[in-house]
Amino acid sequence: MSSLTHTPRALTVAALALALLVPATVARAEPSPAELTRRIEKASVELERVVEAHNELREKIKENRSAVERLQGRIGPLEQQAEQSRADVGELAVTAYKTGNLGTVDALLHGGDSTSVLDRLGTLDHLTRQRQATIASYTADQRRLLDEKTRLDVTLSRQAAQSRELSSAKKRIERDLAKLYEMRREAYGRATERPANRASNAQDAPAVSGKAGVAVRYAYGALGKPYGWGQDGPGSYDCSGLTSAAWRAAGRSLPHNTRMQWGVVAHISRSELRPGDLVFYRGLGHMAIYVGDGQVIHAPTFGRNVEKRSVDLMPPYGYGRVR
Repeated sequence: MSSLTHTPRALTVAALALALLVPATVARAEPSPAELTRRIEKASVELERVVEAHNELREKIKENRSAVERLQGRIGPLEQQAEQSRADVGELAVTAYKTGNLGTVDALLHGGDSTSVLDRLGTLDHLTRQRQATIASYTADQRRLLDEKTRLDVTLSRQAAQSRELSSAKKRIERDLAKLYEMRREAYGRATERPANRASNAQDAPAVSGKAGVAVRYAYGALGKPYGWGQDGPGSYDCSGLTSAAWRAAGRSLPHNTRMQWGVVAHISRSELRPGDLVFYRGLGHMAIYVGDGQVIHAPTFGRNVEKRSVDLMPPYGYGRVR
């Protein structure tokens, strides 16, 4: 009876003794390779979203800057036209004042006809009002264009601030990834994949005609090159940078952003896929170029190299054809 009564106390003492004897490192066991891989992939997905958001902002900033330049080019001539119209009206008024009988103006308007002075005065007034209306029109256009330029300047300022924020977020995630890569180095001996034996594999590309064939061959040539955020070659790529570079080689301009590329391609079904088409993933957070035979080439993420994989490397979001 007494032995049963003291058993819980004995177990408690034994457990405490075991806790004291077992090294503290057991409680702080290093993460397994599988856990490290899971954490790296999770952080990489988060970073890729930031990178693509940054790429989108950069593309929009470029568009707005071009729009500002176009507006400025239109504002200048309008200013000159308005100034000329003001000068013309002023010249008419001065001429009428100096001549009194409007002889010079009459000569300018009608030469030697016999129209009455009142008619000539009416004509002069009509021309003056026409000039003034033209000035008002030019001035309204100037105001509209200047208002648009002001709006775009505000947009550029806001997007620049957002770009700085995204860059800060990217740096924070990269610091986290650096820690994870260090752990992967300890676990696997390397933080990143080994480079391919040969970077250029364009000769391995399937025979595809036309511009799509050029894009596919470019993608094959990028195999084995490292992932680089915001990069579109030739040394490194992110996912949308690779697809835009491949199609740029084929003479087609695509924005360096997954979501924006989705917006400019023709959406097709999976059954319509052919080499050169684009495959989108992760809710437009990642993309690849289809190279035929159920395979795509893509720039995966940090620490990885451009690779060829199954089109189902992750569930596809949709498919697009460059127009």
